[in-house]
Formats: sequence, structure tokens, C-alpha cells
Amino acid sequence: MPVCTLFDFERRPPWLDLWAVCDHSLTMSAIAKPPDRAPAHERVYRILRRQIMQGDLPPGLALTLRGIGRKFEVSMTPAREAVRRLVAEGALTLSASGRVTTPELGNERIEELASIRALLEPELAARALPRAYPALIQRLQTINAAGEQMVAEHDAAGYVRCNLEFHRTLYLRAQAPAMLALVETIWLQLGPTMCRLYGQMGPAKKPGHHRQIITALKSKDETALREALRNDVTQGLRLLTI
Repeated sequence: MPVCTLFDFERRPPWLDLWAVCDHSLTMSAIAKPPDRAPAHERVYRILRRQIMQGDLPPGLALTLRGIGRKFEVSMTPAREAVRRLVAEGALTLSASGRVTTPELGNERIEELASIRALLEPELAARALPRAYPALIQRLQTINAAGEQMVAEHDAAGYVRCNLEFHRTLYLRAQAPAMLALVETIWLQLGPTMCRLYGQMGPAKKPGHHRQIITALKSKDETALREALRNDVTQGLRLLTI
């Protein structure tokens, strides 16, 4: 497995300009840029968390405290604290020998996480439905259009990022922060594997349930919304196991 000693966070990804279209003003701290006054361990934690969730780091990548410290220009203590928090969230895996890596999931694990998403995310969407005002629907349409552009350009990382932003933007309207936090732990575990596997899939195989979700929101149809969400999070992930 590759060992990460210096992350390339400065390289500008090809989807960065399109990401502006996704209008991330409602994003949570996992995506938002941390303030300059944040403690060192918090800054390292937030950036690494964002990178893992979005799939910017490949699955099975070994991380070292020395490499993290060098990249962020911090001592071993904040690097260790950031890694400890990420391991606790499932964003990183700690082996019995003390080796820290990004999650690398097999088919059974993907199926399990898809089942958990199918339980939580339709409920979040249903709770958001009473507050699905036209401005929110328009925002979701814009994000989805950007995601479809990523598919056309075979940009797996950009697609994963817009897909997460689509779901998060909707779920924030549910006003259920504890439930959303649970969902984010699933996204953290899936991020690296999803990006790699989406990159291996042809555009025709990528799931396309977001338009159904938007239609259900427009019609205020909770049953259709739950079904569209369930299909999106299960069928999409299970395509990755084929």
C-alpha cells in the first residue's frame, strides 16, 4: 500500500470551478473552510475529514503522523489528536499494529452501509419535506446539473462531491443534527471507496435518482420521496459491487 508522507492539498482539482455552481453556503463544518483562528488540531482534523469524505484520498492509504505534521506545519501532538478523532469516527482505520489507513471496503461492507443509509436518509428527507421551499428545490436542481456535468466529464471526485452536497443540502432542512451526524459517519467510511469505484464505472451505470427526488419534493409526495431516496442510496451503492 502507498504511504502518505506529504498530501498534495495545493493542487487545484479540475472540478473546483464547477464546485462553485454547487453553492455550498449551507454546508457543514466538514466541507466549509476552517477559520484561520482554529486550533492546529482542529484545522488538521477538518481538512483531513473533508478529503476523506469526498474521496480525495484513495482507499487503503497509510498515513503517518510525521507526514501529516510536515504537510500542515504542526507538531506531532495536533496531528495525533486529529488522527485519534478520525479513527473514532470511522474515517480512518487503526490496525492492531498501530498502522493508520483510509477505509478500504469490500462488497459485504458496502452492502451493510447501504442498508444503514436506506434506514436513515429517507427519514431525513421526509423531515425536510415541510421546508422544501422553491429556493431549496432550485438549489438542488443546480447541484444536480453540476453533478451530471461531472459524469459527462468522467470526473469521479467531482461527482462524489456534488452527490454529497445534494444530499446534505436537503438533509439540513430536516433540522435533525444528530441523525445527520450519523449519516456523515457512513459517508466518511464510504468516501475513498466510492470515488475509486465510481471512477471505474461507465457513465451509463451511474445512478440517476436525483431527478426523482426533486419531482417528489415539488409534489410534496412523502411516499415517493422516501422511495426515491431509498433507491438512490441502495441501488447506487450496489452498482459499485457488481
